[in-house]
Amino acid sequence: MNFYSRVFISKYLLILTVIFSIISMAKAQSRSVIIRGQVIDSLTHAPISNVSVFFKGSSGVLTDSGGHYALIASSEFAKDTHLQFSFVGYKISSVNIDFSVSQQVVNMSLIAGGGSSLKDVTVGDKKKKYRNKDNPAVELIRKVIEHRDENKMQSYDYAQYSEYEKMVMSISNFSDKIKDSKFMQKYKFLLENQDTTMVPGKSLVPVYLHEVSSQNYYEKDPTNTKKIITGQNAVDFGEFIDSKGITGWLDKLYADINIYDNNILLFTNQFLSPIANSAPAFYMFFLGDTVVIDGIKQVQMSFQPRNPQGMLFRGTMYITLDGHYAVQHIKMYSPNGINFNFLRGINIQLDFTRRNDGKYLLTRSDLVGDFGIFKKGMGLYGERVVMYKNFEINKKIPSSIFKGPSEIVQDSAANQNAEFWEQNRFDTLTAAESKTYQNIDSLTHMKSFKRTMDWITFFLAGYKQAGPAEIGPANAFYSFNPVEGFRLRFGGRTTPRLSKRYYFEGYGAYGFKDKRWKYFGSATYSINDKSIYQFPQNYVRVSYQKETQIPGQQLQFVQEDNFLLSFKRGNNDKWLYNNIFKLDYVKEFQNHFSWDLNYTYWKQFPAGTLAFNYPNQPVLPLDQQSVTSSAVELTLRYAPHEVFYQGKIYRLPLISKYPVFQLQYIAGFKGLLGGQYSYQNIIGNIFKRFYLSQFGYADMTLEGGYIKGKLPYPLLQLPHANQTYAYQLESYNLMNFLEFTSDHYVSLMGDYYLNGFLFNRIPFLKKLKWREVIEGKVLYGGLRDENNPAINTNQMSFPTTDGLQSTFALGKTPYFEGGFGVMNIFKIFRVDYIHRFTYLKNPEIAKNGIRVLAVISF
Repeated sequence: MNFYSRVFISKYLLILTVIFSIISMAKAQSRSVIIRGQVIDSLTHAPISNVSVFFKGSSGVLTDSGGHYALIASSEFAKDTHLQFSFVGYKISSVNIDFSVSQQVVNMSLIAGGGSSLKDVTVGDKKKKYRNKDNPAVELIRKVIEHRDENKMQSYDYAQYSEYEKMVMSISNFSDKIKDSKFMQKYKFLLENQDTTMVPGKSLVPVYLHEVSSQNYYEKDPTNTKKIITGQNAVDFGEFIDSKGITGWLDKLYADINIYDNNILLFTNQFLSPIANSAPAFYMFFLGDTVVIDGIKQVQMSFQPRNPQGMLFRGTMYITLDGHYAVQHIKMYSPNGINFNFLRGINIQLDFTRRNDGKYLLTRSDLVGDFGIFKKGMGLYGERVVMYKNFEINKKIPSSIFKGPSEIVQDSAANQNAEFWEQNRFDTLTAAESKTYQNIDSLTHMKSFKRTMDWITFFLAGYKQAGPAEIGPANAFYSFNPVEGFRLRFGGRTTPRLSKRYYFEGYGAYGFKDKRWKYFGSATYSINDKSIYQFPQNYVRVSYQKETQIPGQQLQFVQEDNFLLSFKRGNNDKWLYNNIFKLDYVKEFQNHFSWDLNYTYWKQFPAGTLAFNYPNQPVLPLDQQSVTSSAVELTLRYAPHEVFYQGKIYRLPLISKYPVFQLQYIAGFKGLLGGQYSYQNIIGNIFKRFYLSQFGYADMTLEGGYIKGKLPYPLLQLPHANQTYAYQLESYNLMNFLEFTSDHYVSLMGDYYLNGFLFNRIPFLKKLKWREVIEGKVLYGGLRDENNPAINTNQMSFPTTDGLQSTFALGKTPYFEGGFGVMNIFKIFRVDYIHRFTYLKNPEIAKNGIRVLAVISF
């Protein structure tokens, strides 16, 4: 008999007991009534546990973990005929009861927004302050925490089991206007495949389905894990959408849940487990009924966050009282006031099964995330179900099993037949889910869908298909700058429609002020016969570019001639004309290690007010001033467990706790194809996100570099400065272009996101759901005498502005800027106030400023 059957029987035994009690009091003249029902959240439709259900003047009852209740009431004792429903964080609701009807079903939907304090607990007509001290519920939860490690599966020496995973994404509550629109008539077969029974009050149309069957192995000493994927099946959205990228993102957003971990990572945020070490400081706990399941006495424990805006849960769990203090069953929901964008509700249910040794192992995990731009209407409803079976515990596993990657996919995994899935699908698909694969396949073959996706791609990514090629990017068609003035650009590239082996890309641009043409052309050969826009890349590319550039301004995720970056502060008239020939070989591996080996011929000419002059040499005409380098470069990158969505231009990574390492080595050769300098340049970079549980998270980037050789400033390290009004994460936002140069340096950049930890405690601000961010950037370095024109008069002079020096060598004092920002303004904007603390006497600098960044996040 499973858990739900026992709860079901217990409820009706309770009702029979109540009925028997009524019969035994039949002589009483008062009228009695039996009332039962369920209490749910009006928005999420999730059941609410521990709701007080009572008549005024009586003690009443509490709802169970499923929101159900049953009570007997007598008109003799009820001072009012209105049945009241009360719970912290919700408005009190009531309904009039007719005592002439002996049995009634009364369901209630509670509306969030009650004014009760979480620190006040109602007991009868009195209010009692909630305290951890001498609280039996807190004492019990501390017992659970104390026995947490022994109840993990990782307490065993060996473990192996079978796993089935199902991830479903559905569009919820299509509006009638959209359903009946002329546009949607072509896609009626999708709308007809809806499920109206799975979630009360919602109609779900599945649009994504991914299934995985695997065998899993665990070894305690040394710690090793292995997942062998024996079957997988997923919808394919075709060429316009990176289906593998979507699968990777959803796997990380809807991550595995281990209630015994201190923190649970969901949707890029860390939620504190209700049985974490620090849980008593952030949660309130309440004891409920004691039940016997499988001969083991268990107690019901409900929990609430002290601060409903935090990354915390509310819910109910059952704890064994057999000395193991294990969690046998738990339901968790997101608090109604949580500072989490676009979230309507999170619903988590974990079921554990008892083994012969008395320990409980997780056998089913069900995670639901319900999202929408608005609280009502259309939304996105996602559910991930993971089931575990066939456990073998403490049976020695051969060491050969753990060799190689921790996760491998069998060659036959994607081609398993229906018989395989019948045997390995531990959870049956609903009628709507079972049609998802066929429906999406039909959709992707429709010409109208392809046309629609083509235009959507153009507006979002800037590329428009034109047969076997695509034109773009659109955001670079028009821009302006002080050197070129008004600039027009037009270009495009071929797609796999032309060839999976050969790719061509190019553009032409013209500046109406300098009256010069710029252009770029490249040819790429894919070695692995796969698209060069898919992971893992393995290609050779040859390219030539004639273009303008701001010295030291290499942007990571945007085109440098993007129209929005045309607006800059301060002096911005020192530019370069570049002629760059490049031969590139890129190879990526499945473990996300990659290398980029290239040869680059780079000839730089000064543009605008920039000049390449030497103190002891005559001034040459601008068209004869140049710096030429001929170099070989090797870049090594390792990003373990990296997940990204492959866009049309850039990869959009989903940042995780794992660091990203990059090492770059450049060797310049004098005399090689016109190279003027011999030098060596090595740069190391480490990026890491640090999760700090309820205190938010911090993104840190540590970088250092050293250049060996005698070089002019265009080939030295020029920090990434930012003179736009947009906040740039990897740039110095109050530094001018070309303000500093060095041949050795170390830098540290950090952004600390508090996730509303402070604002959530301020009444007005917590309603706005704004969030705090603190940032700081430090750069320390120097310039050897041989590369400093102030000491070596044979070296190229630093640039000047109006006769004053405007480029400086980094000295003993580090450059430092820092500030404070407010995020999540209208759920999109981040506004930062930044202050510069050093080098305040440099000319034409901004000592402080306001910068804005548009970013969408949970």
